[in-house]
Amino acid sequence: MDEFIDVSENNNEEQEFSILERYGEDLTKKTYVTNPAIARDEEIKSLMLVLLTPDKSAVLTGKAGIGKTAIVEGLAYKIQNNDVPDALKDYTIIDIATSSLLGESVSDGERDSRIQLLVQEVIKKDKVILFIDEIHTLMGAGAKTGSSLDFANILKPALARGNVKLIGATTSEEYERYMLRDRAFIRRFEKIEIEEPDIPTTVKIMMGTYPKMEKKTGVKINYTHYIIERIFTFLVEMTSEYKRLYEISSRYPDISLALLQKIFSYAVFDNEKEVKMKHVWLGIKNCNSIYPDTLQKEIIRFKSEFEDLLKEEQVLTN
Repeated sequence: MDEFIDVSENNNEEQEFSILERYGEDLTKKTYVTNPAIARDEEIKSLMLVLLTPDKSAVLTGKAGIGKTAIVEGLAYKIQNNDVPDALKDYTIIDIATSSLLGESVSDGERDSRIQLLVQEVIKKDKVILFIDEIHTLMGAGAKTGSSLDFANILKPALARGNVKLIGATTSEEYERYMLRDRAFIRRFEKIEIEEPDIPTTVKIMMGTYPKMEKKTGVKINYTHYIIERIFTFLVEMTSEYKRLYEISSRYPDISLALLQKIFSYAVFDNEKEVKMKHVWLGIKNCNSIYPDTLQKEIIRFKSEFEDLLKEEQVLTN
């Protein structure tokens, strides 16, 4: 005789699952080794002011690689540390990808689009802010053939009533190309233009970020603060705007951080526990994000500026 299996409990669990928990990441519960938004206090302040405005959400725009997501994480970090106005304390910021909201899920025995279930869940919950990177992908996403009911249109009523608070991020080009088509949607948002940081600010960001790379890789930079700052300043200067390859879309701080990550990778490859000048040299020599003729000039400058350390550590730079 076949064994009887009661699946009603499992069905109930399936019906009552949380879209936020299944498809989102709570940035306010994330472990941050360092402040993820160093030197971005003014941008975070602007973001908080928008979120404190009734019936308004925020959209961060700017070039790729300038740290829009880091600013949102910076706000989450401040919420963790109670370093926000009282009205924003105890809020959670949920990072959710548009792609995860495609399709349908069963709720109370009925099939609904995930975006509709998400809106319903956020309305029921208290103090939730959604973060959607690449927010321009909402435009047209999830719409069935012949229907104009896309994700953006589903969100409009809840945004208009202030039932849902949302932070979006996109590039300036994609904002103008896709989002400006829907004036009713963008009226729900206050646009915050994020500028590319300058060289001194980018150096500060790198100085505050490298401990996170140390923790991830298990590799340390055991130089003095002064020498580390010298190295980072060089990396930032060699990846300045007019030295970057035209096809490279990344900007400060990402382009400089990517070069630093490559330097850490050389140390990991060598099974070393410390980043040495030979790894810095390899990272610079093999940098593929700036023009080749510019790279040759930077190599000459590097050999000159760090001649003492290169000799001390017997680094071959031929």
